[in-house]
Amino acid sequence: MFGYAGKILHVDLTSGTLEVEEPPEERYRTYLGGSALGLYYLLKSTPAGADPFGPENTLAFMLSGVTGAPVAGQSRCTVVAKSPLTGAVGDSQAGGFWPAELKFAGFDGIVVTGTSRKPVYLWIKEGEAELRDATHLWGKTTNEVDDILEREHEDKRIEVLQVGPAGEKKVRFAAIMSMATRAHGRTGMGAVMGSKMLKAIVVRGGKKKLPMADPDALRAIVQRAIPLVRDDEDVWGLAKYGTMDITESQSAVGGLPTRNYLSGSFGFDNAKRIGAERYFNEILRGADTGDQLKQGRETCYSCAVRCKRVVQAEWQDKAINPESGGPEYETVAMFGSDCGIDDPYVIAYASQLCNEYGVDTISAGATMAFAIECFEKGIVTAQDTGGIELAWGDGEAMIAMLEATLKREGFGDILAEGSAAAAASIGNGAADFVVASKNQELPAHLPRVKPSLGVIYAVNPFGADHQSSEHDPMYTPKTIAESPDKYQKRMADIGLTNPQPEDSLNEEKVRYALITQYAYSAMDTADVCQFVFGPGWELLGMEELAGVITAVTGMETTVDDLLLYGRRRLNLLRAFNAREGIARERDTLPKRLYDDPLEDGPNAGATLDRATIAEAIQTYYRLAGWDPETGNPPRETLEELDLAWVADELGM
Repeated sequence: MFGYAGKILHVDLTSGTLEVEEPPEERYRTYLGGSALGLYYLLKSTPAGADPFGPENTLAFMLSGVTGAPVAGQSRCTVVAKSPLTGAVGDSQAGGFWPAELKFAGFDGIVVTGTSRKPVYLWIKEGEAELRDATHLWGKTTNEVDDILEREHEDKRIEVLQVGPAGEKKVRFAAIMSMATRAHGRTGMGAVMGSKMLKAIVVRGGKKKLPMADPDALRAIVQRAIPLVRDDEDVWGLAKYGTMDITESQSAVGGLPTRNYLSGSFGFDNAKRIGAERYFNEILRGADTGDQLKQGRETCYSCAVRCKRVVQAEWQDKAINPESGGPEYETVAMFGSDCGIDDPYVIAYASQLCNEYGVDTISAGATMAFAIECFEKGIVTAQDTGGIELAWGDGEAMIAMLEATLKREGFGDILAEGSAAAAASIGNGAADFVVASKNQELPAHLPRVKPSLGVIYAVNPFGADHQSSEHDPMYTPKTIAESPDKYQKRMADIGLTNPQPEDSLNEEKVRYALITQYAYSAMDTADVCQFVFGPGWELLGMEELAGVITAVTGMETTVDDLLLYGRRRLNLLRAFNAREGIARERDTLPKRLYDDPLEDGPNAGATLDRATIAEAIQTYYRLAGWDPETGNPPRETLEELDLAWVADELGM
């Protein structure tokens, strides 16, 4: 087969043994790669009821056939395991250069089982692999580890995927990091890796050229895409400002989480203080040069969009280093408006701490907002926090509590469990201030403004996630009419031709949420960036993604095939949860969204209606072909997706 390396590395940390598997071609054709292939190994290797921190939990790192191809958005890796944050399936993607380097080193994925007796790291070079001692790396931050390993290997071109000190300490929302800036952030995969005493996976490839079925066809797609980086308004905003480009507009329309989701608007002046223009003019590396093509921008392997922001500044005489990257929109929102903080330097420093210690900035920021509200309401006091006086807008206090959480010190040890578990420890009504689904903190997009996104937050197998479906504004009559050559065509490509009002939640809107969830699920299986490929505003559409897969792998792929891959992956996720006894009762949204109207802004007074959401979830189950009583896939649905073995695993 073209594109694939044809090898999976299996690592048993308990015995210290390594084996190379050469999967049959049919497995690649069925699962494609990425998330779905990782879930195949997770379900096969992890017994039901496994402890997320136990040796029996499988940790799988998976690429796809297009990883390493010379096209934007392909250098992605998916990590799966049972999540210590949610107790459900864990799934997280990240980019950078590590994924392509692993492919060039000769592997499509790595399956890790067991637990080492001492810290180790995995060294892979040109098809050869070995475990090495990592005792000297334990306790070091991500930047420190990068520097040490580059010196030891006398090679600055190695790529390092690692856990920071937070992962070592099993902070339940710990991330797996590469380049000290690219995070497998969601679902606590870093805590799983840390529990296995696996500090890092270090790779060095050989020839950086991927054998492809039809290089000319791929080249034609690339040549069409490159001019769009500058010509497409959506993509150029992302290229110039990064994801924080939407901060001010989100506040203006009342969709920016503020003060722990109590409001959707941070106010014009406050939003401007933490907006993209201020970062661009003051904080991005090279802001004084005025070169918009280079200013504060880094990229992933072979990507022309270059959306990764890099900052260089100071906060309270503490350096904010470019080696630690810079905040994304989610980071700005969760450490900024959601904590009532309008100082971009505080936010940039918080981002740096999260990247150095290795945690998800969404869960970390949301947990800080939760703690601030608990303090404001008197449920938590200075006696609990070790003298830290938490308050909305107090950046210094927030940073102090964040550092305590990353180090599991004092009250931070409680917060390191995540906001839901922390609320259970605190008691006294603290649960009312948790904004999470399946114990995973909600991202910076408000379901009270985007109702179909709220349905996805509730039903998504690994908890609330903002990149598991397209958002409500992309499927309105106004949006479609404004760009028929782009939005209308891309939605029609996946069978969506009946746009709905933004605030509606009828059957067509639920179908839109499900079908776009299949599309996003397919992208996580193809391991491609959702800022480059997608059914909406992105650089390229699903038709182009099908063309890329065909050109690289030689597997003839259509948009319908992609939706099938996405549906199969979604059912694998749900099947894992079903095996763990997780069903319909976990498909919930936090109390705040129903009972606390937005306090101010354009959507002041907005809430979700429980009956409407419940009906929409039932509609979702029906359209997905899932059991309306349990919300899980029945045998006939699994058999339809060539997953009869999963039905057997579930005892159906």
